[in-house]
This record gives sequence, structure tokens and C-alpha cells, in this order.
Amino acid sequence: MATIILKTLINAPIERCFDLARSIDLHVQSMQSSGEKAIAGKRAGLIGLHESVTWRAKHFGILFEMTNKISTMEYPTFFVDEMVKGPFKKLHHQHQFKIIDAQTEMTDVFEFQAPFGLLGRLVEKTFLKNYMLKLIEKRNKTIKFKAEW
Repeated sequence: MATIILKTLINAPIERCFDLARSIDLHVQSMQSSGEKAIAGKRAGLIGLHESVTWRAKHFGILFEMTNKISTMEYPTFFVDEMVKGPFKKLHHQHQFKIIDAQTEMTDVFEFQAPFGLLGRLVEKTFLKNYMLKLIEKRNKTIKFKAEW
């Protein structure tokens, strides 16, 4: 299983960062390059505990659908979204928030496993992990910009 850990410092209150990280609308805005849209479940506003959203997006020229559910939430410090249906064998994304001095540290712990056994592991290592990191960085840049604005 591949793991990405990404820390982002934001000059904004922890509550604002937490809410922006679970904003469906801001997520769609940050993923414009892949045409990502919320097509079922929670389709706008702030996603909450036990709510799910189905995303449709184009990656690598292929249209994908994925349903994620918020399985754990401790406002405003932690939430987890997990794939319940979609292209990965497993996807588990922890969103952690803590105050450091006058800033919020937002930490993503993103774990995923591609399907197809050995071939999937090869794909993870050769390009998929870096591709997913770039998507998370793009999303976090949007959150940081909006939170600090």
C-alpha cells in the first residue's frame, strides 16, 4: 500500500481550515483540471460524519467514479474519508489539524492501494503515487489560498 504524508501550514484559524478541507464546492474548484464533479450523495456544502459523496472525474483520459464516506470526525482536529466504491482496491485519507503558534498545520495521511496485485503495485511506485501527491498539493494550495484570503 502506498502512503503519502503532506503537511501544509496555513495562516488561518483551525476551524476555518477544517471546514474548507471538507467543502465539496472548494474541492470541485481545486480539481477543475480533471473536471471533477460531485454527482451523488452530498453534492455541495460541507460534508459531515457518515455522509458520502460520489465523484466523477477524468484522469489519464479515462472517466472514473468514486464514492467516499466520512467515517470518523472530531471537530476541528480530525476527519477520515474512505473510498467505499471506486477504482482503488483501498483508499483511506486522514485529515489532521493542529495549531502551531498562530498557524494551523494541516496534515494529510493518504493511503491507497491500486487493484491488480503486482501490476498495481508497480503502477503505484512508478507514477500513481506522484500523481496523487500532485492532486493533494493542488487541493491544499486552494485551501490555503482561500483560508488566508
